[in-house]
Amino acid sequence: MKEFSHKIFAILMSFVVLFSTTSFAITEHYCGDTLMDTAIFSKASSCGMETENTSSSSDCSSLDIDCCTDQQILKNAQDELQTSADKISFEQKVFIASFIYTYINLFEGLDKNVSSFEEYAPPIVTNQIYKIDESYLI
Repeated sequence: MKEFSHKIFAILMSFVVLFSTTSFAITEHYCGDTLMDTAIFSKASSCGMETENTSSSSDCSSLDIDCCTDQQILKNAQDELQTSADKISFEQKVFIASFIYTYINLFEGLDKNVSSFEEYAPPIVTNQIYKIDESYLI
């Protein structure tokens, strides 16, 4: 059971490291106030209602009203990971060393079960004590 829980914990910690160091973008396309499309790692497809800025004549004025907007949410990755213990202070090193030392010595000597009655022989039974102490109703 202990090995199984260690394996599960190691897998979970590897996923934490993986997701904390991965960056991605979520692109959303809104048409007015309505969400039309959402895409991860790519651009969201448009709804086709964007206005084109092509004017054929210079004397005609066209109204360019664009109700569509694109939003992009970026999740930046963590660039620096602490791979060594160089930034641990001396007091923390002393605490870690003393904790490990006391934890290892905590269970020292528990492998032998000490009992005080193993050295003595049981008493010799001369009388049947349960017959002496019982009372019988006739």
